[in-house]
Amino acid sequence: MTIQMRNKMARKKKSRHYFTKEHEDAVVKYARSDSRDEKQQLYIEWIQPAFHELVNKIVYTYKFSNLPNIDYLMEECKLWLTTILDKYDPDKGSKAFSYFSVITKNWFIHKVKKNATKTRREINFDDINHNLERKYLSQDEVYISNREYAEFWKFFKTEMGSWHELKLKPNERKVLKAVDILFQSSDDIEIFNKKAVYLYLRELTGLNTKQVVSSLNKLRARYRQFRTEWNDGKV
Repeated sequence: MTIQMRNKMARKKKSRHYFTKEHEDAVVKYARSDSRDEKQQLYIEWIQPAFHELVNKIVYTYKFSNLPNIDYLMEECKLWLTTILDKYDPDKGSKAFSYFSVITKNWFIHKVKKNATKTRREINFDDINHNLERKYLSQDEVYISNREYAEFWKFFKTEMGSWHELKLKPNERKVLKAVDILFQSSDDIEIFNKKAVYLYLRELTGLNTKQVVSSLNKLRARYRQFRTEWNDGKV
């Protein structure tokens, strides 16, 4: 074997060190397990690190790093991979590495297209006549209600962003970051009920349910305070 061939094989072997047979086996075991504790352990120990490296590899290999807010998008993608992890079926013959590589690449392609569309819309919006704007800013009660709802969440997201500067306990900070990611990823999450949210939070933070609930209750108290001040017109 020539030196060139050995170097090529070494590079190939090195490029997959983050998604080895052990990682493949962990994904398969996760898919076939009915134990929540076992799944969480497999996710934290094997799958989460593999997803982290996989996303990084895809982003820099295919030049997705040029997307705006790419660091945040990478976290969103990792969350999304978590939400579809249960959909992987090892019995269909596809290797976990190939399966998640393809859908990760497609996820970022979708973001590229979405960003291009957003850019075109922003250009078009600059040309909207103010008379048309007044026309659509009607006094219709449903419209006003929807607008107030959107305005509340816009201000709340800003408020929640300021919580990162507070003196929080480590677990509270982990849960806050995870909640922030869920907010930003809401359009891409297919299952969004209370049970699913707790699952996402556990897997994003590595905490157990009791720890997540305890930290989440502290954040809920801040949310209720903000909501009260909003309703009283103090915000």
